Amino acid sequence: MKKTTLIIVTFLIATMSFGQNDLPDIKLRSLTGDEVRFNSFGNNDTLLIVSLWATWCVPCIQELEAISEQYEERQKEIPFKLLAVSIDDSRTTQRVKPFVKGKGWPFEIYLDVNSDLKRALNINDVPHVFIIKKGKIVYQHNGYVAGNEEELFEKIKTL
Repeated sequence: MKKTTLIIVTFLIATMSFGQNDLPDIKLRSLTGDEVRFNSFGNNDTLLIVSLWATWCVPCIQELEAISEQYEERQKEIPFKLLAVSIDDSRTTQRVKPFVKGKGWPFEIYLDVNSDLKRALNINDVPHVFIIKKGKIVYQHNGYVAGNEEELFEKIKTL
């Protein structure tokens, strides 16, 4: 009985620490159809911002629009890269490419059609933003209200 409890506790601790720091080995698809592994991102000195979003999520779009407006200017201050990962499912994923094209967002867009990344990172709500430094998640927040992008940019300055 004690051995079973120890195994369960060890599993829970390992699962919790994985979800907080390490990048999962999940395949994402680019808008051109190329597959990439999520854990291949963020392994260099450039800070990586990852935003999980969806075309049907109004706060997600507001946040990405606010970031987009300042993207080039902020990159001159502190180099970073932003990946916007759509969690639109197979029914709505065909909307992503024309939607993004219409927005003219300057960052890379990827698809998490089966929500594998969302599940692996234990994300319940979007928008959800991560900052990754040298392959580790060092900051995250979910939800969006006007001004959150300023907090995000200030956080980048401290890393």
